[in-house]
Amino acid sequence: MQYRMKRFQLTPEEIDELLQRAESGRFGSIREDGYPYVIAMHFVYYKGKIYMHGLPKGQKIDNVNNNSKVCFEVDELLGLQPGEKVACDTEAVYNSVVITGTAQILTEIDYKREVLNKLVEKYTPQFIGKDLPENMIKGTAVIEIEVLECTGKYHK
Repeated sequence: MQYRMKRFQLTPEEIDELLQRAESGRFGSIREDGYPYVIAMHFVYYKGKIYMHGLPKGQKIDNVNNNSKVCFEVDELLGLQPGEKVACDTEAVYNSVVITGTAQILTEIDYKREVLNKLVEKYTPQFIGKDLPENMIKGTAVIEIEVLECTGKYHK
């Protein structure tokens, strides 16, 4: 493990807090040709897993179906500490979390509804308590990431 990673680790509580408050993260998957594919996604951290939603067809869905190994990254830039003599001494003040895991596309309608309602709570709270139309639930892909490894680091 890198020196900075050993010295500046977020606690499990700090990791959970960042995953709860972050507005977006980067979802990394592997294309069929072996190259990585990374895309910014809205997400919810729920029951110790990461959930994202989107169209039921496309590159990320194809990637998950071909190879379930994925990663997910969240960060927040809190500011910059300017160097005193040269620009190269400027350092970022940040928190970040990197997750590696396995992904699957949810198929169970009731659990998809539960997760989609958690996304509604996070991003559109004005619609909490309103029923999601059944056709929307069926027509929406929900990706679940089972967390295999999670690390968080900071610099302040």
